[in-house]
Amino acid sequence: MADSKIKIMQIHSPIGRKSDQRKTLIGLGLNKINRTSILEDTPSVRGMVSKVKHLVKIVNEK
Repeated sequence: MADSKIKIMQIHSPIGRKSDQRKTLIGLGLNKINRTSILEDTPSVRGMVSKVKHLVKIVNEK
């Protein structure tokens, strides 16, 4: 599982959200709608995704 990846896409805007949610999106490499990011599938990344799960969707898991 060390080389597994997760692809996430931002589907909603962070306007009107708390600053920690905006910072989490930036930490995931997202800041615009429909932008995608491919990251390592680690517990820390999963935790960040679950924090902003209403703003992103998981497109692909490898």
